[in-house]
Amino acid sequence: MFTITSPSQEHHEAIQQRIDTKTKPLGSLGQLEDIAKQIALIQQTDTLSIKHPYMLVFAADHGIAAHGISIAPQAVTQQMVANFLHGGAAINCFCHSNDMAMMVIDAGILVEPDDHPMLKKQRIAAGTLDFSQQAAMSREQAITAIEYGASAVETTYQQGTNLVAFGEMGIGNTSSATAIMASILSLPIDECIGRGTGIDDQQLSLKEHLITQGLNRHQASMTDPIAILTTVGGFEIAQIVGGMLKAAENKMIVLVDGFIATAAAMLAVEMHPEAKAYFIFCHCSQEAGHQRMLNHLEASPLLNLGLRLGEGTGAALSLPLIRSACAFYNDMASFEQAGVTV
Repeated sequence: MFTITSPSQEHHEAIQQRIDTKTKPLGSLGQLEDIAKQIALIQQTDTLSIKHPYMLVFAADHGIAAHGISIAPQAVTQQMVANFLHGGAAINCFCHSNDMAMMVIDAGILVEPDDHPMLKKQRIAAGTLDFSQQAAMSREQAITAIEYGASAVETTYQQGTNLVAFGEMGIGNTSSATAIMASILSLPIDECIGRGTGIDDQQLSLKEHLITQGLNRHQASMTDPIAILTTVGGFEIAQIVGGMLKAAENKMIVLVDGFIATAAAMLAVEMHPEAKAYFIFCHCSQEAGHQRMLNHLEASPLLNLGLRLGEGTGAALSLPLIRSACAFYNDMASFEQAGVTV
């Protein structure tokens, strides 16, 4: 479905030398040096650039949410999509303040929203099925969702974008992300599950029971990443997987947000390990289990701000740091240029 190659390492030593000879002690810019090197390897140019950065927020509903295991009813998915389209959400504020374009993708919310210039309709169905009782979607739907997500990213690429970030909205989607994590890492649910946006003890117990029931029901068929998506995934998660893989195929920079987006990144890396070289992990969520996901991916997130909102907020907030990494790589003088001796 995708042809992804790792960035060439031919100029690795030259890139590292350029970073090391800037007017600073070795390694003193910390993770910014790692980001600059990663982008230099991706772009293979002397001057690094962030062109037309784009935030794609994928929204979909989840059948399992009907059990009341979130702080909000399913109608809030549709309401928040309307909020995105009217510019009233946190992600709108952060994209605006960081000069980042934004598109909302209806991957399959319960009620189809009205047309809007900021909205792209890529509906698979009106929400997934309840994965505690049956597979969330068919394999054909999962593949179509991956293809739709890839198409959304390809559109931005053709417009000149070289950095794409992924956000999500979907009441109940931490349940899918938890099930994906437990399946890939072979961990018990109690080591993966969290309170999402703040459920109480009774809801948490029910959520754990339902996810465990779903995993037990589908365990024998969860033999590959697409099968995991089919059984316990979400339409927005599947489209994010496709978008991430298309971005890697196009050698774009991929900003990975929090718990849900990292679940998608895990599936993408399971499908194409080479894709990870294009991923920048933006923040560590407060959601229980996210640090374990990051450890599995050997990822060091840029931010730890106690965020647990989703929407792509952590990815948008990381963009100034990424721009700063490019700026020092491009413009900071070397010791020789500055006439500084050490």
